[in-house]
Amino acid sequence: MGPGPCNPYPEVVAAMGRPMLGHLDPEFLNLLDETCDRLRAVFQTNNALTLPISGTGSAGMEAAFVNVVKPGDEVVIGVNGLFGERMVDVAQRCGAVVTRVDAEWGSPLDPTEILAAHPNPAIIALVHAETSTGVRNDIAPIGVGKPDGALLLVDCVTSIAGIELDVDGWGVDVAYAGTQKCLGVPPGLAPLTYSDAARQRIVERPQSWYLDLSQIAAYTEGGGGARRYHHTAPISMIFALHAGLGVILDEGLRNAWERHAEAGKALQDGLEKRGFELVAPVTNRLPELTTVWVPAGVDDAFVRRALLERYGIEIGGGVGVMAGKAWRIGCMGHTARLRNVVALLAALDDVITW
Repeated sequence: MGPGPCNPYPEVVAAMGRPMLGHLDPEFLNLLDETCDRLRAVFQTNNALTLPISGTGSAGMEAAFVNVVKPGDEVVIGVNGLFGERMVDVAQRCGAVVTRVDAEWGSPLDPTEILAAHPNPAIIALVHAETSTGVRNDIAPIGVGKPDGALLLVDCVTSIAGIELDVDGWGVDVAYAGTQKCLGVPPGLAPLTYSDAARQRIVERPQSWYLDLSQIAAYTEGGGGARRYHHTAPISMIFALHAGLGVILDEGLRNAWERHAEAGKALQDGLEKRGFELVAPVTNRLPELTTVWVPAGVDDAFVRRALLERYGIEIGGGVGVMAGKAWRIGCMGHTARLRNVVALLAALDDVITW
């Protein structure tokens, strides 16, 4: 139940054991097309350029930026955790002039402040579900209020399939995610979607050859026809993502959100009944990732080690300014079940002596 890779769905495990296919085999290409269609459904978008990037969520972040950011572009970035900080780093490496809008770690960003930060930015970027703090940032008001010509770029690594995400309805132009959180798939792919407006802004010869979307799109968008070879796709990971998305869509996207909400609330209620103080405010608290302050007198490392060694339950430690001060407890994907919440709370009762 850590914030990192979650237990995959059983269907995903089975899919990864499928016999290997070539990356240009027609059977694989048909499955790749289906996977992109399923990603559109889960992102809630009609964007033609929607695909899994070969790499983890950080590769998705880099692909999102390097393909639309030119040196000198004005980029507004909301920062209230580690992954907002990473956005700043990536954008600056692309030569952007970054305007930061900061909020305290554990607090949500104010959409009004983000919209007021620059009169005419090329891009506005922020994290939807900040993995380092368990905070949900509001996206829709920024999509509605962004200036004409500004692209809205959003990190959805921990939000996709776990809470409501509506790329087209919220006016998001670029969104990237990861497979290892609420999608219930092992790490290794980064779902990415570009709107038509963002696609028109793709730079010529971006700094990364491997993440050059003009080349990757020629492979992924063959539609059953000729495809330009770019790189060898990770076949088994595509099998896994196809299966994981199928599980979610069979369950129903809204039902998946509700399952995560039910499990997250049960966990948070149980922690508060035991005297734990939660980090994120209730108005912007993620159900799929709960952050809790380590109680005074409790040994952070001992508790996490004991949970893992005695019960096979992993919870994450704090990062950045929260290192050694907070725990991050994931309840995502196949793990988002009440039975897992009950097991964790009972294990905490055993391990911690107040």
